[in-house]
Amino acid sequence: MVRQSATPHGEQTSLDDLGTPVAGATFVVVDLETTGTSASRSRITEIGAVRVRGGEIVAEYTTLVDPGMLVPAAITLLTGITQSMVATAPTIGEVLPDLLAFLNEDPDTVLVAHNAPFDTGFLKAACEREGLEWPAPPVVDTLRLARALLSASQVRNHRLGTLAAYFGAHIAPNHRALDDARATVDVLNGLIDRLTPLGVTSVEELRAVAKPATRAQRSRRHLAEDLPERPGVYVFTDAQGRSLYVGKSNNLRRRVASYFTAAESRRRIREMAGLVVSVTPIVCTTELEASVRELRIIAERKPPFNRRSRNPENARWVKLTTDVYPRLSIVRAVRDDGAPYLGPYNSQREAEEAKEALLHALPLRQCTHTFAPPERVVPRCVLAQLGRCGAPCDGTETLDAYTVHSEAARTAMTTDPDVVVDALTGRIRELSEDLRYEEAASLRDRLMAFVRGARRAQRLTAIAAVPHLVASRPGATGWETIVVRHGRLAASAVLTPGTHPTAFLASLVATAERVPSGYGPVPHATAGETELILDWLVAPGTRLVEVEGEWTCPLRGAEAHTRMTHWAHGRASAQ
Repeated sequence: MVRQSATPHGEQTSLDDLGTPVAGATFVVVDLETTGTSASRSRITEIGAVRVRGGEIVAEYTTLVDPGMLVPAAITLLTGITQSMVATAPTIGEVLPDLLAFLNEDPDTVLVAHNAPFDTGFLKAACEREGLEWPAPPVVDTLRLARALLSASQVRNHRLGTLAAYFGAHIAPNHRALDDARATVDVLNGLIDRLTPLGVTSVEELRAVAKPATRAQRSRRHLAEDLPERPGVYVFTDAQGRSLYVGKSNNLRRRVASYFTAAESRRRIREMAGLVVSVTPIVCTTELEASVRELRIIAERKPPFNRRSRNPENARWVKLTTDVYPRLSIVRAVRDDGAPYLGPYNSQREAEEAKEALLHALPLRQCTHTFAPPERVVPRCVLAQLGRCGAPCDGTETLDAYTVHSEAARTAMTTDPDVVVDALTGRIRELSEDLRYEEAASLRDRLMAFVRGARRAQRLTAIAAVPHLVASRPGATGWETIVVRHGRLAASAVLTPGTHPTAFLASLVATAERVPSGYGPVPHATAGETELILDWLVAPGTRLVEVEGEWTCPLRGAEAHTRMTHWAHGRASAQ
């Protein structure tokens, strides 16, 4: 049954906003009684739910549930719920729609429970059995919060009864669903009261709490006070002016403030907070510009507390050399030498896997001998004698015959990877049929590395060849418009309502960075920057305004095989 209070319905803020105030959020506190602890084998016997706004209870829902099985004696002893009590109760199939309606009455409701994985696990399992969709609301676990905030010197344990007594709950929990949910409300309010002075004022921060903010974190909260609430990049610096950490956000003030609250749980970042003396904001017109600037600054300054994107120059490429008898080589830079390249790869291991995929499909030589015209026959080498080289170097392979293999490799790398895909998928299928799954998985990893590298190189090369491109898409304040030249972001601005589009476009293009032509997939930008631009360009709603030259990818290129990424993760067939 549902009981409504007279408290008026408050207007809610979307949780998509990074700073949903706790005071304005709607919480539904849930507690379940069950026949056991296994969500798959046990069933729900009672449900209690309480809707809370501003710390006050505004509605309640409670019902017994017929579990469709015997209630164990131990459960009856614990909860007082007997078999006769649930015999005439509605089934879970009858109850769930009402509970989900109660949970979804307010958009952006936050679900709260003590030991939330237990309760949500039972509810998800029940929805699955009844063919209903679980709404997947954001969840706050009061048990996890209590463990983060209350030490052993404050409470002997973190059970609901102990916490209810500690916070002076109006109702003592008694293993009945509604009373336990009511007690959890008081525990939630007590925990929120503890967190507010620590700077945790939003739902997102509340969900992220792992441990109280350190004194050093709290002492630096003022650094965020004067920052703008706009998209951009922020740079944390120490007393010597050195960059410690670089990040981006669509709201600079809120994001920077979160580093100095209990919501920040990363050990390294908490350590950094003790060193920060200033924050430099760099306001950007669009989120894409902020993302690109973040990558550029990290690559330039290499701040010690950033782990990703610090060393793009360390990327690996798989190259087909331009020797008379070409071979595969792993290199760190792309040169203007006419050679095809795969990548970039973030690790030597992944580059090696892609190389091995090509060698499995094509008999390319693996030795490092140098051959020069007019030599017409590949001499027998040590690796061939040992059986470790895939090339037929037995003295009968002519240059023309070997060129067929090397050209097939070039084609696979640049336009049509079918020769590699077919060879490896066929072998993987054979190994799987023979139950040799570990060998099949190893070949699968090689194939995936090859496809990823070929796709990256082909996409990057295509956009890098375009000397000038202007695109636009609708944003929150107008039409976000970018200028891209040879794969590099040259300008970014927002066309706001009332601005003349022709004059806006002319000014943007005229002031955009001049980017000369270059060679290879990433002539004047990192792969990370160009891929951010590509993702932006292919997003729904984006419109091309100007394009010089051609922006095309091979018709039968690696892009056609992206389904294999899903296969590698067990989500699709190899057929």
